[in-house]
Amino acid sequence: MAEPDTVTVPASAEADTEPTSPFLRACGGLPTDRTPVWLLRQAGRYQPEYRALREKYSMLEVIRTPELAAQVTLMPIEAFGFDAAIVFSDILPPLVGMGLDLDFVKGDGPRIGNPISSTLDVDLLGTPPAEETMAGTLGAIALVRRELEPRDIPVIGFAGAPFTLASYAIEGGTSKDFSRTKAFMLSEPAAWKRLLGKLVTVQADYLLAQAKAGAQALQVFDSWAGRALGREDYLRYVAPYNRELFARVSSAGVPVINFALGVGSYLGEAAACGGDVVGLDWALPLDEAWERVGFERPVQGNLDPVALLAPWRELEFRIDDVLSRAGGRPGHIFNVGHGLVPQTPVDNVRRLVDHVRERTAS
Repeated sequence: MAEPDTVTVPASAEADTEPTSPFLRACGGLPTDRTPVWLLRQAGRYQPEYRALREKYSMLEVIRTPELAAQVTLMPIEAFGFDAAIVFSDILPPLVGMGLDLDFVKGDGPRIGNPISSTLDVDLLGTPPAEETMAGTLGAIALVRRELEPRDIPVIGFAGAPFTLASYAIEGGTSKDFSRTKAFMLSEPAAWKRLLGKLVTVQADYLLAQAKAGAQALQVFDSWAGRALGREDYLRYVAPYNRELFARVSSAGVPVINFALGVGSYLGEAAACGGDVVGLDWALPLDEAWERVGFERPVQGNLDPVALLAPWRELEFRIDDVLSRAGGRPGHIFNVGHGLVPQTPVDNVRRLVDHVRERTAS
């Protein structure tokens, strides 16, 4: 299968022109004619078309095949008309290129067959370039960019933050208490530094490669640091590496979204690690969270995704509450505070998008 041509417009050239898409304008804190909306995990298991595709292909097959990943990426755009498309992938495949054995087990989620358990395991990890290890995702970005550019719908690339990837690599999958990760972090500080340093190298290269392939914005997911660590451990063992990652990726010339889940008690410190836009989970009301970040900085969020399982009267109330708390300020991107759950009714997604547009249109 021939690889798709990459998009050749350099990020620096895009940065010289004021964007016209509502999403990119909001990322820059610019006024928009309506609040842009897209949703975390907007391409996924709640869509019948996606479930049908997954009957034929495994998760990794979809991710590694540019045409399939692009097809899934475009499904919610065609169905609901979101203001941005996030490339269909997962945060974990870059670990494969580093030497870890990844699989997605039905009903159990991601599993690492050879999790890190010693300092030697850390030293054996490689840091190959993304063009060699993540060609499927880079190709999908190029395909989606080519498809959506005439419609002025940007494509978002993404990657996992160092702590989140380290936790999967050490735990061997998802965890309730992150005991293995925290024990390794506390007992092997030098190896922890080497591990997160390697993850910063790999993820920075991957994010920059996504921008080069055509991504017009990037998002960094720190899914587990806020769930696993208190403020002081976060500042000591996580924040330095997040700051380094955001500093390296700032050269991409596209907006970068810093999304950290569960960091409400130290939201300001997590946001200070970097990024142009701060993604907010649902733990704090949007106005309170935005004030902590600083109203001069764009934010994304922050509807509880489980609200989409509620009757429309309740969902509508919660959507309006988020919009009211945004107060019409420039720099707000409507989104959920974590990914859509598989049981999400398709009709509620459609009504959400329509309602945000109707409510905020100038």
